[in-house]
Amino acid sequence: MFKATTILACKGKDKAVIGGDGQVTFGDSVLKNNATKIRKLYNGKILAGFAGSTADAFNLFDMFEGILGQKKGDLYKSVIEFSKEWRKDKMLRRLEAMMIVLDTKHIFILSGNGDVVEPEDEKIAAIGSGGNFAISAARALDRHSSLDEETLVKESLKIASELCIYTNNNIKLYTLEKEKEDKSK
Repeated sequence: MFKATTILACKGKDKAVIGGDGQVTFGDSVLKNNATKIRKLYNGKILAGFAGSTADAFNLFDMFEGILGQKKGDLYKSVIEFSKEWRKDKMLRRLEAMMIVLDTKHIFILSGNGDVVEPEDEKIAAIGSGGNFAISAARALDRHSSLDEETLVKESLKIASELCIYTNNNIKLYTLEKEKEDKSK
């Protein structure tokens, strides 16, 4: 697992949410407390989060957004193409990096090994050093409460920050809402 970040995403019935903590760690020192490791892509229609180094994040986000443009925002087709490109690139495939990408229909975990993983429950995914803490909290909250997706992600990341020394409680969230169909037509 990657040190210095925790990214958690939840795809609900009408909403998709991604959150990340703000801590950047170098060895045993905290370099920054308020980093943003999540992004909105493709005109705000796709959410993405990254675990790995900052320079790698920018390269991979740019590459993924380019593929989204080519595939006209089709997330499913884009993750397959992105995985192929990431795997083929000699420099990029060596990155110790992972991404979560989602919209209101799909959620995927991506890696340089060519992995394209849709979570078993098709609802909750986490990456980074605090990812296992965050996903455990999220699954428990999802099963035993009626929290909305934003609160579930935020509270799960707070719990992860209490357990993982590479995760802080400076949490940022992005939300997508499913477009409502116009029933008056």
